[in-house]
Amino acid sequence: MANLGDMRTCYNNRTNLLIEDELPFKCPYAIFDKWLTEAKEDKRIIEPNSMCVATATKSGIPSARYILCKGYDKTGFIFFTHYTSRKGQELEENPNAALTFYWPPIHRSIRVEGKVEKLSSEIADEYFKTRPYDSQIGALCSDQSKPIEGRHVLFEREIELKQKYGEGQVPRPEQWGGYKVIPKCIEFWQGQSDRIHDRIRFRKVTCDDNELDGKVLHKGADDWFYERLAP
Repeated sequence: MANLGDMRTCYNNRTNLLIEDELPFKCPYAIFDKWLTEAKEDKRIIEPNSMCVATATKSGIPSARYILCKGYDKTGFIFFTHYTSRKGQELEENPNAALTFYWPPIHRSIRVEGKVEKLSSEIADEYFKTRPYDSQIGALCSDQSKPIEGRHVLFEREIELKQKYGEGQVPRPEQWGGYKVIPKCIEFWQGQSDRIHDRIRFRKVTCDDNELDGKVLHKGADDWFYERLAP
């Protein structure tokens, strides 16, 4: 067995802490926006909107993969894929997902868990038109997650489709569209070198007076509550 126990990375040194009373915003979306902006401005981070999407079958068997977040607002986080892909099939029978953003150079990560809704065909059409020509062709030539004989199958299909459709003419595949993850909890993680990491979780709960004590669970903006988690 390969021993990786000695592999360690230095994070923050307690000069940059995430403190409940000093949160820049009491809304998780506002904090997400701030952190993503800082990640986009850091030239060491190539794709700041890259995220791991975890789904599961109806029986609970999980799978995960990295894709790109293509939009977000106070209602959730958006991505596009093939409905017939593994994640698409799993979301069809189990409409729950978890997202993880991780930006190693700034020692930060964000986790999102929630219900998933399929976006309208109108929204999918609108976004598909903005994609580069080669990406449109790629979506049309792929039956995502399905076994094929070899890469030559994709090359041949690509040539065929480019002969058939010019730029601005590629139709959106019927099996390709968008999803929105509607969060029930959003967790912000910031690494500390002593491994006493910062973890602040926002969640939606129905609180009674005993649970909302202002010491462990705090009232945030809108209908969000937040709390610190042990690392």
